[in-house]
Formats: sequence, structure tokens, C-alpha cells
Amino acid sequence: MNLSIWDVMAPAFVECLILVGIHSYLGLHVIRRKVIFVDLALAQIAALGTTVGFLFGIMPGSTGAYWFSLIFTFIGAAVFSISRIRNDKIPQEAVIGLAYAIAASVSILVIDKAPHGAEHIKEILTGSILWVKWSTIRNAAIVYSLIGVFHFVFRKRFILISENPAKAYAEGMSVRFWDFLFYVSFGIVITHSVGTAGVLLVFVFLVVPAIASMLVFDVLWKQLVFGWTMGVTVSVIGLYISYVADIPSGPTVVTLYGAMLTLIAITLYIFRAKSRKSALVKVAGGLGVALLIVFGISIMGDLFKSSAVENGHNHAEEVVNQSAQTETLNFAAMTESEIISFLSKKNNVGDVKKYFSETDDDYTKFLIASRAIELNKKTGAKLLLKILRKSELPFVNEEVYNKLKTFSGKEFGYDASNENNDKAFNKINSWIETLKD
Repeated sequence: MNLSIWDVMAPAFVECLILVGIHSYLGLHVIRRKVIFVDLALAQIAALGTTVGFLFGIMPGSTGAYWFSLIFTFIGAAVFSISRIRNDKIPQEAVIGLAYAIAASVSILVIDKAPHGAEHIKEILTGSILWVKWSTIRNAAIVYSLIGVFHFVFRKRFILISENPAKAYAEGMSVRFWDFLFYVSFGIVITHSVGTAGVLLVFVFLVVPAIASMLVFDVLWKQLVFGWTMGVTVSVIGLYISYVADIPSGPTVVTLYGAMLTLIAITLYIFRAKSRKSALVKVAGGLGVALLIVFGISIMGDLFKSSAVENGHNHAEEVVNQSAQTETLNFAAMTESEIISFLSKKNNVGDVKKYFSETDDDYTKFLIASRAIELNKKTGAKLLLKILRKSELPFVNEEVYNKLKTFSGKEFGYDASNENNDKAFNKINSWIETLKD
């Protein structure tokens, strides 16, 4: 069964639509409250919860990890609601930035001694929207819908506090209490979103449509419609480009959002200028300067490239020479690019297979197996299946499964969040047996 673009991208596309719906609305509140980085702070606090859970042996993506994240998010919501000072002598953004820095630092301290801690932190923060499951999408849709209903019922209070907190205080509203409810609901959304989309994509979904819509319109419902329309359009185009160009989906959508916001800002600047001719000249001048900067960076990169490549090769050769004395290649002393460069020069699948058994790191094994499958599909596929059966790192397993799907053109039904994948393993093994040595 060959996979079509819809088979591969449909879950990611639907997840993007759901994210656009709730984040475009919450983003308008965030912009009005002038707490732009609250998303990053709450996301990091949620990641801290997952990290603490991992210290107790609770794997990221599990139910236990979710509840750890949610509890820590509630604590963050309480801190942010208390930190709103009526006279605004200390900007709330300062407290939010401090909370982010502390949460990130504690996460590093907590995970420092854990095996494969860096890989788990990477998985927590980057997400993997391309591999989101339909069950995850369903759960997110239910939770986001409930949050949406909650905000609709109490919309007057939330909008008043976001737009005119002084008036809310004057009317006797318990601003901190409603702030707490806002941040709790916001944190629940973030906890769900970050696990699949990653911090950067969630932040962009939150901020960019809100900024663009507020540049164009002043009325809330028009801002919402514009933000949703923009989000859907950019998501569709971004996911399609990532599929055709075979590049990561999340960064592609983020980059396209940035380009779209820049285009909107330039267009509005030209059409709202007193002299459009003068505005066009300034825009052209700015583009010219940007091109000169790109050209200068390109020249500087070429000047340093040769020495950097030479140094990298020398370091890789030094590691290989040192390893030859111990008869074991020390991949731990090499960077990922050095490992890939070293393996690319090996054309004997037997040699590559030997390296596979010389390392205990699952991601390094994946890099080795990826080279092996290029040299001999059956041998490489066997190595990938071996990783898939034994690795406890979900992000590695997703990479491995993606590689198997790419080379087979088949869907085997593997689910990284499921502890029992025997049926999928059997299907993969059956496919491997059909390959020639």
C-alpha cells in the first residue's frame, strides 16, 4: 500500500486547524494583556512537569506525564495571576521571563543525571506534529471545545480584564481570581498543544495571527475571522511545502508565518502611507539592504566553510585513528554531522553493520542503520526493526518508523505511544523477508 500525501499529512493538517482555532483567540487576549511570552513560560513550566515525571520513571507522552505537566501548569497559572500588580510598577512580563528562566534551569538540573536526558528534553520541547495520532487530535478537540465554551460563557469578564483592567478593578471584579481562571484554561491548552506541535509552533500559532489581525482590524470578531483564515491558509501551504520539499513540517509552517506577517506589514505600510511612492522607495531600499546582508553573509560563509570542513574531517579522522588502537569506534566523541559524514564514506554494509554493535546510543544506532539501508535494504531494515523493538525513546522510534515507511512505501500500524506493537513488528518483519539480500 503506497502512502498518498493525504495519508501522511492529514493528521498534521487537522491538528493545525484545531490549534489555529483556539490559539488565534487566546493570542488576542495575550496581545491585549501585553504578556507576549506567557506561552513560552507556561510551555516551559509544563515541560518541567514532564521532566520531573520522567525522573520518577514516567515516560513522556503517557497519562502520568500529562498530569504532572498539568499540575505544574496550574502552579504557573497561580504565580502569573498573583504577579499582576495593580499599579504596574513591576511589569508582569518581567515575572513571566523570570519564571521561564527558572523553569528551564530546574529542568536541566533535574534531567542532568537521567539516562538519555538530552534526548527526552528535545522530544518534550520540539514536538512532532507530523506524527500526531488521531486519538490525540480527538482528545485535543474535546478539551479545546470545552475551553472555548468556558471562554464564551464568561467572555465579558475575560475581555474586560484584557482590554481595560482599571475598569475591571473599579467595578469590583476579583481580577486575580479571573486571571487565575484565564491562565488555568490557557495552561490546559498549552499542555495539550506543546506535546504535539512543540514550543515554537505553538508560540507562532498564538502570536502571529493575533498580531496580523490586529494590524488589519479593530473589531474582535473580524480579528478572529481574519486570524482563523490566515492560520488555515498558512498551515495548508506550509504542510504542503514541507511534504514536497521533504523538510520538517513545524519549522516550515513557522517560517511561512513569519514571511506572511512581514508581507502583511509591508502591504499595510504602503497602502496607509501618505505618499505611496515614497513608501515604495523605502521598501525597495530595505529589500536592497537585506539582499546585501544576505550576500555578505554568503561570502563570509564561503570564506570560513573550507577551514570548518577541514577541521571537522580532521577531528573525525582523529577519533577514528584513536579508536583503531582500541578496536572500537568512539561515536560519543563525534558530532552527528561527523558521524553522518564518516558513514557516507563507507560502502560496505558489513562494516557499517559492525559499527551498529559498537554503540549503545539509540540515536547513533539509527544513523548507522540509516546508512546501512541505503547500502542494503534488507540488512538496514533489520537493524531499524531491532532499534524499534528495543528503544525506549519515543522520538527515536518515530524517526526509525518514518525511515521504514519511506523505504517501504507502506503503513505498518506502529504507534510509539502504544506498549504493544507486536502486530506492527510482524508486518515489518514480513515485509523484510520479501526483500533480497
